[in-house]
Amino acid sequence: MPDDQLLELPHSAPVIDCAAYTDGRRIADLAIEQIRAALMRTDQFVWLGLYEPDRAILRQVQEQFQLHDLAIEDAYDAHQRPKVEQYEDSLFVVLRTAQMVRSPRHLEFGETHVFVGSNYVITVRHGSLRSHVGVRHRCESTPQQLAKGPGFVLYSLMDFVVDQYLPIVAEIEEEVQEVEDALLEDPSSAAATHRIYRLKRELLALRRAVAPLAEVANRFTRSDLPHVSDDTRPYFRDIYDHVLRLNETIDMQRELLTTALEAHLSLMSVAQNEHMKRITAWAAMIAVPTMIAGIYGMNFAHMPELQWDYGYYVSLAVMGLASVGLFLGFRRSGWL
Repeated sequence: MPDDQLLELPHSAPVIDCAAYTDGRRIADLAIEQIRAALMRTDQFVWLGLYEPDRAILRQVQEQFQLHDLAIEDAYDAHQRPKVEQYEDSLFVVLRTAQMVRSPRHLEFGETHVFVGSNYVITVRHGSLRSHVGVRHRCESTPQQLAKGPGFVLYSLMDFVVDQYLPIVAEIEEEVQEVEDALLEDPSSAAATHRIYRLKRELLALRRAVAPLAEVANRFTRSDLPHVSDDTRPYFRDIYDHVLRLNETIDMQRELLTTALEAHLSLMSVAQNEHMKRITAWAAMIAVPTMIAGIYGMNFAHMPELQWDYGYYVSLAVMGLASVGLFLGFRRSGWL
């Protein structure tokens, strides 16, 4: 299983990993209490990974890194919109992660909160089963890139998050094609209608998660944010392009589903009209003999035809001829 596919194993503590790096190489594992001393050195940076920390852990982290109160409060709350905010000398970035759960099939979203300073990166992961272990391993395997500092770590995390959406969107795109084929084969398929509405809900949820990422990535391509070096900014432009393509694909699939649903409803309406034509035709054929039988079934004493020797046979003949005539007429007009 590739590193970026690893699932997070149970931990007794929310601190997943904490290490100091110099020239892109891991030089020491750190406990939270050792972080402040490590930050005093200008030739290294610290990378701390947390998973669903409680307030006590976040308070310790705040003391070690001197983080803003509002940023810590946001990091504890796992219901944030993707964004980037600057607090004095640090950045706070919120990213939404996604994965497709198979049993039962549904989209599951999580969040990754990232603090970025001149000599540190802190990741706070909520909900997602996708570990950052693979990201750290890839960064550590390319020390020349990791030597670019916290900005490169942030890029690697954002790239990891965006890449999670690619197989999800590709899977939905394939299912949209299957739904279109199913509707062509059976326009009245209720199952296809249910799949359309489910896919539209999934695409809407993806759109809400992915769309804000474009603005987040675009902000890092500009020079107004600190802690991202000029040689790292082109990497964020690549992420920005990927997010734009994801948004375009999601929008296109939503439009295809809307078109398929409209075509499906139109075909259903045509089929219902055909059924109504047949029902109307048969009702008209039944109405004539019913009317004649109803007239002569009235309980009046003076009805001349009742005394006629051939009245019964003539009535039957009129009923039969009228019904046959209506049947031929409806058949000729395509109603039967």
